[in-house]
Amino acid sequence: MAISWLGSAADSPFPPVEQATQHGLLAAGGDLSITRLLNAYRLGIFPWFNDYDPILWWSPDPRMVFHTDALHLSKSLRKVIRQKRFNVTFDHDFLAVMQACAAPRDNNASAEAHETWIHNEMISAYMQLHQAGYAHSVECWQNDELVGGIYGVAIGKMFFGESMFSFSSNASKVALATLAEQLKLWGYPLIDCQVYSAHLARLGAVLLPRREFVQQVQRLCAVDDRPASWRDAQPGAIDSNES
Repeated sequence: MAISWLGSAADSPFPPVEQATQHGLLAAGGDLSITRLLNAYRLGIFPWFNDYDPILWWSPDPRMVFHTDALHLSKSLRKVIRQKRFNVTFDHDFLAVMQACAAPRDNNASAEAHETWIHNEMISAYMQLHQAGYAHSVECWQNDELVGGIYGVAIGKMFFGESMFSFSSNASKVALATLAEQLKLWGYPLIDCQVYSAHLARLGAVLLPRREFVQQVQRLCAVDDRPASWRDAQPGAIDSNES
């Protein structure tokens, strides 16, 4: 089945997500303007493409998500959280988090090819989303050095996770746990993880049929919640006691 090519106008409509291929590819073309990106996320669609390739838009079925009240914390991770090994902040260095997510991972031979989708065009687009109050980062610091983090997009009461990194053991897990706890406190029930990952499944992520996911996204994105910086937010305490 041929995929749709988007028109040049930033508000040109996306095809119905049901038209996506078996692997979730829905459309190509268009741009990465704030208007188009927000329209895409509100429909359960996200961009994912390599540098120098056409912009590709995806809506896989099923969709992997975290429920913010159901993150699985291992015994070892609970210990790390109790020891307070990391200083965690929000929106203190969004650009550095994106750049770190784009860096090759030495422990994964295929990572460099996989991560080429976080290229300059994507970084520029998401920096604009960040400056507009929609894209956010969580940073983990050790001795004032950025050692882990995660970034994504928040619309209404829905958070769309994009990527995370760790330069120190458990740093990205602590960032994710802190994000989930903070979102739960703010009334966000879901974190979109896009596609299946065994690593995320071990942390408690589950698969939702695309139809159910899109219904929840449209409901949560419609909540009247003004975009704003999270920089002054104080991370909520994570319950690290044994359950």
